Amino acid sequence: MLQVKAGQVEKMGLLFERYHRPLFAFFYHSNGNATASEDLVQNVFYRMLKYRHTFTGDGEFRTWMYHLARNVLADAAKKDKPSLHHKDVADWAEKIAGGTTADGHLQKSQDVEQLHRAMARLSPDQREVLVLSRFQELKYEQIAQLLDTTVGAVKVRAHRALCQLKDIYLKLENGSKVEL
Repeated sequence: MLQVKAGQVEKMGLLFERYHRPLFAFFYHSNGNATASEDLVQNVFYRMLKYRHTFTGDGEFRTWMYHLARNVLADAAKKDKPSLHHKDVADWAEKIAGGTTADGHLQKSQDVEQLHRAMARLSPDQREVLVLSRFQELKYEQIAQLLDTTVGAVKVRAHRALCQLKDIYLKLENGSKVEL
C-alpha cells in the first residue's frame, strides 16, 4: 500500500488479488448478499485509491483496510438497500472457498445455511466481532484497534457472541423457536 501511496497505482491489482476474497467474506457474513458484497468490495478498493494518502504504514494494512470496509458497510446500511438482506449461500460458499464451505469445517450445504441463519440472528456488533476474529482471522489486538476499544473488551464480545451463536444454532437444529 505504501507503493500505491507513492504513486505506483498499478500495485492495486496485487492488493486486490490478495484481499478481495477476505473482504467479500467479511461483507457476505455481514449482509448475506453475494451481489451486494461484490459491490461493497469494489467500493473498498475505490476508497483505498481515493484515501491512499491516509495510510501511514504505522499500523498493519489489514486493519486500515477493514476500517475502510466498516465505513463502506455503514454507508450502505444508511442507504438501507433491501438487497443487502438477500441470502445466497451457495454463491457465497463458492466465491469464498473455491467450491468448499465457508468455514472449512462444515461439509454439507444445509449446515452452512443453518450457520448463516444463526449468524443473521446475532446483533450486528456480535456478528462483526465473530466475522473479524473467526472468519477474517484478525488478532484481538487488531480488532481492538479497529473498534477503538480494549483487547479485553474484544475478547469478552467474541466469547459472548460465540456463545450466543452456539445457542441459536442449536435451537435452529432442534427446531426450537429462536427469539430475535
